[in-house]
Amino acid sequence: MGVKMSLLFPDIAPYVQHSIKVEAPHVIHVEESGNPSGVPILFVHGGPGAGCEDYHRRFFDPEIYRIILFDQRGCGRSTPHASLENNTTQGLVADMEEIRQQLGIDRWVLFGGSWGSTLSLVYAQAYPERVLGLILRGIFLCRPHEIQWFYQSGASRLFPDYWESFVDVIPEGERDDMVRAYHRRLNGDDELVRMAAAKAWSMWEGRTATLMPQENVVNRLAGPFTALSMARIENHYFINDAFLEPNQILRNVERLTGIDGVIVQGRYDVVCPMESAWELHRAWPQAEFKVIGDAGHSASEEGVTRALVQATAAMGRRLL
Repeated sequence: MGVKMSLLFPDIAPYVQHSIKVEAPHVIHVEESGNPSGVPILFVHGGPGAGCEDYHRRFFDPEIYRIILFDQRGCGRSTPHASLENNTTQGLVADMEEIRQQLGIDRWVLFGGSWGSTLSLVYAQAYPERVLGLILRGIFLCRPHEIQWFYQSGASRLFPDYWESFVDVIPEGERDDMVRAYHRRLNGDDELVRMAAAKAWSMWEGRTATLMPQENVVNRLAGPFTALSMARIENHYFINDAFLEPNQILRNVERLTGIDGVIVQGRYDVVCPMESAWELHRAWPQAEFKVIGDAGHSASEEGVTRALVQATAAMGRRLL
């Protein structure tokens, strides 16, 4: 797994699972664990398209929290798998609001990393009165220069060996726009080409997500099921500027006023460099800002895991 399991709460099984029909053709998988009458907290996974894992329940004290996990459109146990139809940021925000209403929750905490931080912030700005708190990791504001850094020029200079594997599946004449070149292959008719592109896309992310190499992270993302949904859905979002207006999150930051917040950021995060977390911190100074000096992007890195568990424990005490 790679996560230092002793830092997390004990393994726990869901006490109920839901299949919620949202905008066609999507059916969203939702599960609840922990304390049914506890503080509601929603785990907002990354990607987009990565889906939830069992250990995601373990960042939260099951006596304090009503722990809700959901697989976003097109990934995990939601269906149809890897579907791009009606798969937008606005659709995901609507799904979160549907989950809240169906589960009879008045206000909840959102816990999200990477793309999960983006989606949590967008939801909180749309429905600030519904958000008790935000615990965010690896801040991603989904601006064009952030996509350029990771998929065109920037991270490539730190990992030229891994970058070579990423560009290998694209002919030299198309490498001036890697996101668009991958889009053609991830949405083409040739299943072998599609799968090779999905694996290369996902391996690039897995290899660069941690400060020290973690094979488990690479292997999970490169597995065919996750690779296909993550590569297709991430690429679909990024070619569409994540369906956000320019600099939408920072422009609307005043809507977060009064929301309890914690930002956890690995200093050596190459996937989502610390610049974005710093800009969010400067714009939203009331949120606690924790820089992890020996970590990259992944929630599975020891310092990040520890800080996230501490953040959920502290917020739980404040909300009880």
